Amino acid sequence: MAEVLSTFELSSGDVAPGFELPDAWEKTYSLRDVAGEKGTVIVFACNHCPFVIHLAKELGEFAKEVVEKGVKTVVINSNDLENYPQDGPEPMKEFARESGWDFPYLIDRTQDVAKSYGAACTPDFFLADGKGKIVYAGQFDETRPRSGEKPTGKDLRGAVEKMLADEAPVKGVPSSGCNIKWKPGNEPR
Repeated sequence: MAEVLSTFELSSGDVAPGFELPDAWEKTYSLRDVAGEKGTVIVFACNHCPFVIHLAKELGEFAKEVVEKGVKTVVINSNDLENYPQDGPEPMKEFARESGWDFPYLIDRTQDVAKSYGAACTPDFFLADGKGKIVYAGQFDETRPRSGEKPTGKDLRGAVEKMLADEAPVKGVPSSGCNIKWKPGNEPR
């Protein structure tokens, strides 16, 4: 039996659900387009969540480190943009630039991608290996906003290192953050 890695059904060894989503500039990317040769970090985030703001710059630095090892990063914004316009395309562009994000920041308008991953909050982190299988779901690290601690990415970094060393997946500590802002009636069960 596969180990459950998130609050929903996605389990270790499951194939990462595919997607085709636009970014804030209306360029469309598929999972195949953003996947790294050795792995892919898939993050569900938004612009206004204090938990995302807390680690945004460190996520940008982390992504620059791991891309050199064949692991790419993508961030997906699944929030209801009609009721949370501060998470819309124009603010996304500014937030990505200020945070040093040199990777795609995509919009999941239907929220179907968040549901397929079982993403519950922002930020929520998933790691797929080079074959597209989920090997980690959990937090970036144990730091939180107002903790006075600088984010390190310790948990996600450890998962990437284990994956690259071809070691068994680690069970992630569930992410903490703001709930995904679901469209009315679109909340997962």
